[in-house]
Amino acid sequence: MRILSVASEVYPLIKTGGLADVAGALPPALARRGIEVRTLMPGYPQVLAKLAEPRVVHEYPSLLGVPARLLEAELAGLSLIVLDSPALYDRDGGHYGDRAGRDHPDNWRRFGALGRAAVDVAMGHVPGFVPDVVHAHDWQAGLAPAYLRYWGIPRPSVMTIHNIAFQGGFPASVFGQLELPPQAFALDGVEFHGGVGYLKAGLASASAITTVSPTYAEEIKTPGYGMGLHGLIAARSNVLHGIVNGIDTEVWNPETDPLLAAPFSAKKLQGRAANRAAVEKRFGLHADGSPLFVLVSRLTWQKGIDLLAWITRQDIVEAGHRLAVLGSGDSQLEATFLALAAQHPGRVGFIIGYDEPLSHLMQGGGDAMLIPSRFEPCGLTQLYGLRYGCVPIVAHTGGLADTVIDANLAALNAGAATGFQFTPVDAAPLAGAIRRATGLMRDKDAWTAIQRQGMRSDVSWDRSAAAYADLYASLVPGGSA
Repeated sequence: MRILSVASEVYPLIKTGGLADVAGALPPALARRGIEVRTLMPGYPQVLAKLAEPRVVHEYPSLLGVPARLLEAELAGLSLIVLDSPALYDRDGGHYGDRAGRDHPDNWRRFGALGRAAVDVAMGHVPGFVPDVVHAHDWQAGLAPAYLRYWGIPRPSVMTIHNIAFQGGFPASVFGQLELPPQAFALDGVEFHGGVGYLKAGLASASAITTVSPTYAEEIKTPGYGMGLHGLIAARSNVLHGIVNGIDTEVWNPETDPLLAAPFSAKKLQGRAANRAAVEKRFGLHADGSPLFVLVSRLTWQKGIDLLAWITRQDIVEAGHRLAVLGSGDSQLEATFLALAAQHPGRVGFIIGYDEPLSHLMQGGGDAMLIPSRFEPCGLTQLYGLRYGCVPIVAHTGGLADTVIDANLAALNAGAATGFQFTPVDAAPLAGAIRRATGLMRDKDAWTAIQRQGMRSDVSWDRSAAAYADLYASLVPGGSA
């Protein structure tokens, strides 16, 4: 079976979030099941610079109004089809917006072209490759299923929601430039609140919809989580599947990770001490043996970072614990943690930005990873924590609820606990979960047991890849995984 994966970012080429991790790790996991995957992605300058001798396989005099071409390349175990168009992707700022954080005004064209190119690949415009299924990830690829549907291309498609909060909404004035027929601008098509909705278009048109955890699949059917798309999701619930993400267990392997100060395993946890010391040094924290809580996150309301800021002084610093924070985002939250670090030197450390090597080190040296998200489709940070013995403390929502087993009395007695959950998502329950964790830390054997149980959890892509393989097979007449 052949799959075309369409994504706006792919690790290790380019990454802003968990979408890139999934788009980079799922194809190799599917390949181990005999499924050929090629990944279509934008030709950002950072991507093109990493390609060695790419092959031109298709050229466009005009793709939604700009010249472009398709390149084939192999990199990091991935078979890539790169949409090369400097007019679309070679620009200052980020992949989605400028340096001031404003969206690029032509994002409708930049990612409409990605969906348009996906259909050309589906029709065989790349020599030697005709996919059986087109798998679109998030709003940036959302027009691919719509093009397939409205152009009458007999190819099934899968639309995966990584975070329904990001929907790709544009004014109706762009519709006439998307090369879709007039009937596509309809309630059951691409129209959304009078404009064009890219994610909505994909959800309305795809043969199947997936999202990244079973709990999130249920949550997004409701007004509180569906972000205005809950009615459509509920109406299409018969084709909705919740498939939890995995992680690349070769990249995230504490026994072989070159980014750690020292390796360790579930059997031999002693190496975590060297990683703890390295974290303490990087963040300027006292090396006093007190509980070390870590946070690696975007600093946003969604992630519940304001709740952590609210309780840090009383429930971490005054309780005698320490906190190391790595992240960036909301300027007020950044300012708050800068102030907390200045007010409590040695107890609170804060580094602005994202640092992949440091994030590995924090998982390898922290006692517990804090993830107080108000909603979390799947989350990968808690999976890294499980893998590295950095016990997750998570809100009971989405994929966090599906992947962390709360250390209640029954789970502890059964030897099944892997972390701590709290609900509702508010400051007091978060503080309570921290108190439960530090209480268990005082029992070294119990704490070691919960670390080891988490490290034994299957957080790989194996089960999830099998679920995707079964889904693809169900969409193809006579298909088999």
